[in-house]
Amino acid sequence: MTATVDSRSVHSRTAMDARPLTCSIGAEVLDVALAEVAHDEIRFAELRALLLEHKVLFFRDQDITRGDHVALAERFGSLEDHPVVGSDPDHPGLVRIYKDVDSPPERFENAYHCDATWRENPPMGAVLRCVEGPAVGGDTMWVNMALAYERLPEHVKERIAGLRARHSIESTFGARMPIGERLALRERFPDAEHPVVRTHPETGEKILFVNSFTTHITNFHTAENVRCGIDYAPGAGELLRYLQSQATIPEYQVRWRWTPNSIAIWDNRSTQHYAVQDYRHAVRKMERAGIVGDRPF
Repeated sequence: MTATVDSRSVHSRTAMDARPLTCSIGAEVLDVALAEVAHDEIRFAELRALLLEHKVLFFRDQDITRGDHVALAERFGSLEDHPVVGSDPDHPGLVRIYKDVDSPPERFENAYHCDATWRENPPMGAVLRCVEGPAVGGDTMWVNMALAYERLPEHVKERIAGLRARHSIESTFGARMPIGERLALRERFPDAEHPVVRTHPETGEKILFVNSFTTHITNFHTAENVRCGIDYAPGAGELLRYLQSQATIPEYQVRWRWTPNSIAIWDNRSTQHYAVQDYRHAVRKMERAGIVGDRPF
């Protein structure tokens, strides 16, 4: 059932029409102008409530300026920049993810990930707009990681309770840099450590919080877990790979076909996403406003 926050007592208009796209995650919101929502406190409250329920919201045919895009994202909180991907010079925090016909595949986006979990405070979420895209291909998938945790076997939940893991920009974006640049990047953004299972600060949901930025579990080597070396290596690595693989389960996913001026808004705390790079020799231009989050617990 679709949840709404009905504001008709204040505004003479209907509540937002959010139509689920799968049984587990994602809804398309119809007949809403996000350029107006960006400047309307009550309509924004409706949108935020729907986001908490569906975890990712989709909109088509949005006539929205970069200024309104930023204003909408700033309703959620302050925006962050990205140390590797450039921002629009006139709109700080609006990151440009541009690929042209000659761009090589970078292999950063086509991995299941939460944005920037290598930060101590990873983003709360993001607002992503398609400026231009290929006629076919370039879809993005999102995964419900609260559901991924919920459906883990009970003995796995018991095993990972209290575990923590390291997340790194050095081993991902930094890996192909010359060593001096890579070490400078690590100096600016030391690896962050987060719980393997985080709690959503607004809904209270338990969320499986490991992704492709996660390098290793940091507190696995205890007497309860390790009898001898093979229990730790490769034992801890096999556990991490098993947990990371949960994002690949189709029953937890939604897939979105981009069209120009379509927009996705997602909760980065409870989802992962994967941008499919099947569009070689085509233009794909996306603009994303990432929203500063809090420290996972």
